[in-house]
Amino acid sequence: MSARQVQFITQGCAANQADSEVMAGLMLESGYEISDDAELVIFNTCTVKGPTDSAFKKKLAELEREGKKVILTGCIPQSEQRRSELKNHSLVGTYQITQIAEAARRTEQGEVVKLLGRNKSSRLNIAKERQENLIEIVPISQGCLSNCTFCKTKHARGDLFSDPIEAIVRHISRAVDGGARDVWLTSQDNSAFGRDLDRDLAELLEAIVSINKDFMLRVGMGNPEHFPPYLERFLKIFQHPKIYKFLHIPVQAGSNKVLNDMKRDYTVEEFERLVHDIRLVVPEFSLATDIICGFPTETAEDFEKTLEVVKRVRPDSIHISRYWPRPGTPAAKLKQLPGAEQKRRTRELTALFEKISLESNQSWIGWEGEARFFEKGKKGGTIGKNYAFRQILVEREDLVAGKAYPVRVTAARTYELRAEVL
Repeated sequence: MSARQVQFITQGCAANQADSEVMAGLMLESGYEISDDAELVIFNTCTVKGPTDSAFKKKLAELEREGKKVILTGCIPQSEQRRSELKNHSLVGTYQITQIAEAARRTEQGEVVKLLGRNKSSRLNIAKERQENLIEIVPISQGCLSNCTFCKTKHARGDLFSDPIEAIVRHISRAVDGGARDVWLTSQDNSAFGRDLDRDLAELLEAIVSINKDFMLRVGMGNPEHFPPYLERFLKIFQHPKIYKFLHIPVQAGSNKVLNDMKRDYTVEEFERLVHDIRLVVPEFSLATDIICGFPTETAEDFEKTLEVVKRVRPDSIHISRYWPRPGTPAAKLKQLPGAEQKRRTRELTALFEKISLESNQSWIGWEGEARFFEKGKKGGTIGKNYAFRQILVEREDLVAGKAYPVRVTAARTYELRAEVL
């Protein structure tokens, strides 16, 4: 086995995946090969939930038993560097990923490296190895402006640091030249983009869609409170045919009391007003949201309010998460709800969402239009997305990846549409 091989293991969100792609590009540039069975392992970690943390500890113990040399990167070493299971491994924090090749070289020589400084730098326009060749994940900023009481990510990613619009446009243009057909914007909060530069998300989107090349743009996640100052311009550019009619706007809870306890900087009414205003302009846009079940101060009445919000707003996708206390966060110090009650609320919300999702998907039966296909289905067929980022499965496997085909939706399932190619 070559001594210049490295294996990547990545947990977490799109921002973490983008960081791994940058680190992989830098390792390739430094003469390494990417392998699924290397003695050197770069483990990019996530600290957002308890189960993810448990999976991290289990996998790290397995790597240790196998005698691997492990470099831990991402949110865990940046925010929890004093944990006992980290002490014998090299650590590269979220701010230092461009130093990964140096850390690898020193680790292979037997040194335990600690690169955890917080000097902010861009991830753009440097070496990168896309995990999905047709999809370019673009980190437009690091950190956020919030201080949510449940969130550990803030400890790792810090305050908002936006990349210049010109650098983002240059990065995307090069990625499309390199074969990308989908561009996904990512950060801890896309709607806050540019607040530190006196710019905003609408300006960024205007600049991106001016790139005269063939690609589709997914805007991604943005918290409700940052949209109002530029909402009119955002709604105008959101109608552009290059932009998927999809937005991820977290609500987290249907009770203003719980939102206040979470230190979320908006009300339920402001969330609903934003969704209403977007639907007035783009009625068919797909809404994804996040909801936490069983936050420590959430009463049964508060949870009922969450169910009522879901019934009124009818999101097309919900990331439903049972609350998990994360060490060092204010909410972790509160008296926790019984696990059985958290699970009950999670099940009830999931059942409600699945009913709404199926009804929503059934409204697409008979729709004809283009869908761009990217991946094989787990049980056969090919999976694509239409202009509203709806998942579409066709029973064919001869489609060219990244190409758009005319389709007709023939059936609906809870989490996907079934279609035929015309």
